[in-house]
Amino acid sequence: MSLRANRVAEQMKKELGDIIGRKLKDPRVGFVTVTAVELTGDLQQATIYITTLGDEEEKNETLKALEKAKGFIRTEIGQRIRLRRTPELLFKFDSSIEYGNKIEQLLRSIKDHDEA
Repeated sequence: MSLRANRVAEQMKKELGDIIGRKLKDPRVGFVTVTAVELTGDLQQATIYITTLGDEEEKNETLKALEKAKGFIRTEIGQRIRLRRTPELLFKFDSSIEYGNKIEQLLRSIKDHDEA
């Protein structure tokens, strides 16, 4: 990713946190954290990685709500960040936190087993 794409991605991450946290009124969108934004080199597409609390069904509902609000979110981004074209948005769950927790749990169980 180019330096410019990196800067735009960081700015988008900050703005998306604000938009999702304060502007969206959909009750399906609970506590959502934007963990990363990846932009293509031509700034045409942005993959937004999010985490949220809740079970699988609640996570899917959050994703549906964000998909439904995609137009609104894009418009807000377009107004806040000066770009020739606002990138297409693609929302994905960031599974790295869950993965990290699972690794930590496995390591803890190995340590507990060794101490016993």
